[in-house]
Amino acid sequence: MVDVSSTQPLSRPEALPDRQSDDLRDVAGAHRPIPKGKVLLWVVVLLFAADFARAVATNDNFGWPVVAEFFFNTTVLEGLWVTIWLAVVSMILGVMLGLPLAIARMSNDPLAKSISGLFVWFFRGTPLLVQLILWYNLSFLFPQISLSIPFGPSLAAWNANDLITPITAAIIGLALNEAAYMAEIIRGGLLSVERGQRETAEAFGMKPMRALWRVVIPQAMRSIVPPSGNQFISMIKATSLVSVIAMADLLYSVQSIYNRNFEVIPLLMVAVIWYLLIVSVLSAIQSRIERYYARGDQQRVVFDAPETVTTQEEAPQ
Repeated sequence: MVDVSSTQPLSRPEALPDRQSDDLRDVAGAHRPIPKGKVLLWVVVLLFAADFARAVATNDNFGWPVVAEFFFNTTVLEGLWVTIWLAVVSMILGVMLGLPLAIARMSNDPLAKSISGLFVWFFRGTPLLVQLILWYNLSFLFPQISLSIPFGPSLAAWNANDLITPITAAIIGLALNEAAYMAEIIRGGLLSVERGQRETAEAFGMKPMRALWRVVIPQAMRSIVPPSGNQFISMIKATSLVSVIAMADLLYSVQSIYNRNFEVIPLLMVAVIWYLLIVSVLSAIQSRIERYYARGDQQRVVFDAPETVTTQEEAPQ
């Protein structure tokens, strides 16, 4: 039997002193090599960005003095307020309509599934601009809007021109279009929750709707919030379409100004800067909300301690 303990350990290379060899093994001061290619790419991109910013800032055709003059103009601020509240109201109505539509599309009732599917198909399949124009000109199709019993007497009737104003047409058009998209977003979020969650809640005595509100929807929010935030940002920009029906939003306000002073580009830059500011604030809020709902998904990386390496083993006796 060979005595392993009596074998001589491998000798260190004589060319390296003991202290130098220990320094080479010490990785406490190790660092990643500098990615020269990535640094060069960053330098090139920053140079192009700086050159573009200089070209825009020094270009007199943008009319920056006119931009500064009209940036806080009363008409512009009023249009900005209309854009914000119109987007908020339309988004709230879209969510309120989208939730029952999503639940109806997931139900086993053929009638509810068919009606919700037809709604989503129509309002997602036609352009928003076309919908706004149709709602605004609804009086050409139905001069009178009546509330009546099917194939029976009319209970009440209103003049379509009195009901369908630019405000009502804008809210109806934006809200119904948003409801179709939110229905699909909410349905996708609900489907992301495992079916066993609802079954477990119902096994503990919860009714289906209570299990939906208390168990399924809170877990689905992690999948619903990001696309919903994107939809609201898109809604802010989509409100510019209501300018075609004479709704005094931000774009319509700057158009009314440059139709008088013919400063088209500077006034459009005013609208662009305001849209960018609103979207930037909403993006920051969306990021905070996403982090709030993603707290349960944060994974901790656990590093195992390195195993102790032995240079000698006990030989069997």
